[in-house]
Amino acid sequence: MDVYAPQTWQPHERPSLPGSPSTPHHTFPKRLAFLVVGFIVAITGGLGNALVSVNLPYLQGSLGVYSTEIQWLPAAYVMANVCMNLLLVKFRQQYGLRLFTELFLVLYAAVTVAHLFVHGLGSAIAVRAAHGMSGAALTTLGLYYTLQAFPAQYRLKGAVLGIGFSQLAVPMARLFSSDLMEIGEWRGLYFFELGLALVSLACVLCLKLPPGDRIKVFEKMDFVTFGLFAPGVALLSAVLALGRAVWWLEAPWVGYALAGSIVLIAAALAIEHNRARPLINTRWLSNANMARLALSVLLIRVVQSEASGTVGFMQALGLNNDQMLALWWIVMFGAIAGMVVSALTISPTRGTAQLLFSLAVMALGAYMDSDATNLTRPEDMYLSQFLLGFGGAMFVGPTFISGFGAVIAAPNNLVSFSVMFSITQTLGSLLGSALTGTFQVWREKYHSSILVEHLTLLDPQVAARIQSGGLASLGGAATREANILAYNDVFLAITVLALVTMAWLLARWLWTECVVCQGKSGPNAQTGMANVSLNNSGSR
Repeated sequence: MDVYAPQTWQPHERPSLPGSPSTPHHTFPKRLAFLVVGFIVAITGGLGNALVSVNLPYLQGSLGVYSTEIQWLPAAYVMANVCMNLLLVKFRQQYGLRLFTELFLVLYAAVTVAHLFVHGLGSAIAVRAAHGMSGAALTTLGLYYTLQAFPAQYRLKGAVLGIGFSQLAVPMARLFSSDLMEIGEWRGLYFFELGLALVSLACVLCLKLPPGDRIKVFEKMDFVTFGLFAPGVALLSAVLALGRAVWWLEAPWVGYALAGSIVLIAAALAIEHNRARPLINTRWLSNANMARLALSVLLIRVVQSEASGTVGFMQALGLNNDQMLALWWIVMFGAIAGMVVSALTISPTRGTAQLLFSLAVMALGAYMDSDATNLTRPEDMYLSQFLLGFGGAMFVGPTFISGFGAVIAAPNNLVSFSVMFSITQTLGSLLGSALTGTFQVWREKYHSSILVEHLTLLDPQVAARIQSGGLASLGGAATREANILAYNDVFLAITVLALVTMAWLLARWLWTECVVCQGKSGPNAQTGMANVSLNNSGSR
């Protein structure tokens, strides 16, 4: 039997794209099972990496490595995740997504087991890379399972939930990672990660997705592009992940790696630009609508980095994760609420409005944090962090839907959209952390210099501090205050960035509406409306 031969589908079963499953009718219990499996698979795609990311200082101690070396763990995940997204779409179109997922889930589990017996930085990096490769498939697989749980008229809401499940990984990891560390130290994290991989593998094997169309799509030049693009992305990920740790201008390899990434990625894009059937459609990605979509997602990802600033701020006050559990529950509830509200209100015409609302909510949350002091405690940030969790989870679904609408009209651009969405989401998070961390260090140095200039023994408070605790106590207090002021500057800068992004999207939306209104009132109204609809299919 030719597996690539076209199959006959009922109208309601037809897959939306080659490589995606068909959509037959299911009973309610089976729909519920698909929803549960979709959640498990989607969480597995991100929770393992989140557990490691939020516990890097503890893992650094258990591995016995420097703070700069431990940053290779999140970098390895991003490298593998972004690179595999380049081939994943075509792989599932030709061989099916299940085969890819099963292969890499088995690899992920095997490498994790090996890491339990050979505990070192090299094996930890290998686990993160294996997780990045399997996570690239699990995110999509979780979306497909979730879509099977919804009838056709509610499938758009299912897509928002399927994409949003992975956004719960980080707040979820902060809730119980400390308990895992207490149970088995570093092995507790990896045993849990291994369990997640095995449970997901069992779910995928027991509840199979309906079949879909499979077509031959791979070409030899695809692997040439991958051979250039993958190391280019890997070098860029290393620069973003480790640049702040080794400091940008002090480690020569950072400059060499950045230059190498630019050359390799540019070479890959040059090859794709001149191909008849490109793996990455550079012309489609460079059109105004897709470029605006990519930039808006990147900016919003930078805005979301406020969460890492909150953690750094609390640590500067001397608080540990156990003292912030209530705060992470609040963030978790906010993320769930944002995902649910987004799913309930999603429609093709509301995407821009939802993005604007999510940015406004995040701007308000960041602004509320920008006047923190050394007396600020987690309970003082409940509302602001709820708003940030709500807005962060709300924006993902509309962004994905707005871009995917353009893919439905041109299925050949599915790989291009997947790569763009992956880069803006994953590399965007690294970029956000790098920018906010660098800005915080810069502002801390500035505030430290100002505070030191004003320290004088003529000040009775300074004299009392030196008498009670010595110069070390005074220096520690000055450093803490400088860090607090620096984090306030970070929160305020994120507020400004969110407002600028919101103003840009609002101006673009108003301009589009004006064009539509002019098209309706003009002599060629029907033609004008059609052109506007086509030109904005990727941004509305």
